Amino acid sequence: MRELIYFVAVTLDGYIAGPQGEYDAFLMEGDHMAPLMARFADTLPTDFAEAQGVSQTRELIDTVLMGWNTYAVGGVPSPYRHLRQIVFSRSRTAHADSLEVTASDPREVARGLKEEEGAGIWLCGGGALAATLAPEVDRLILKRHPVLFGRGIPLFEAHSYLPERFALVENTVFDSGVMFSEFVRVREG
Repeated sequence: MRELIYFVAVTLDGYIAGPQGEYDAFLMEGDHMAPLMARFADTLPTDFAEAQGVSQTRELIDTVLMGWNTYAVGGVPSPYRHLRQIVFSRSRTAHADSLEVTASDPREVARGLKEEEGAGIWLCGGGALAATLAPEVDRLILKRHPVLFGRGIPLFEAHSYLPERFALVENTVFDSGVMFSEFVRVREG
């Protein structure tokens, strides 16, 4: 079965973006960038990866899920055209190759995708979609940056499900102060 992987940059105080969706305070340079581009190349926007000469193999992930605001931040019609892209919106539409906009229930979509053949499914953001999909998340990979936003879009917006437990499987700290922390869901029974 495929995994739903929530892979996201987050501040020390738990925000994935500022109040207006800004993310420019995240460190885009430093010793954490080479490992990011090596292991998580498929999470890079296609145009950026091509400009950097980074190969995108779709081995870790082959599908990306985004809320509309996360999709719109990039300002391009198909930011991850090397992947199957699914954008959730109840009122908007977009047309681009490998991009699907849907008003369907995100949990039902995620469950259906997990049953298909393929690589992992990347939950790119945002906080509201992450809260909706939290019960379906199998792996959580946080790129924790040594910054505080004070307010903004939280890692998970308020949700109403029972506490879920994750186990730490890897934690890498870089000289830049960025930490990659990877967790897997602890399944009962």
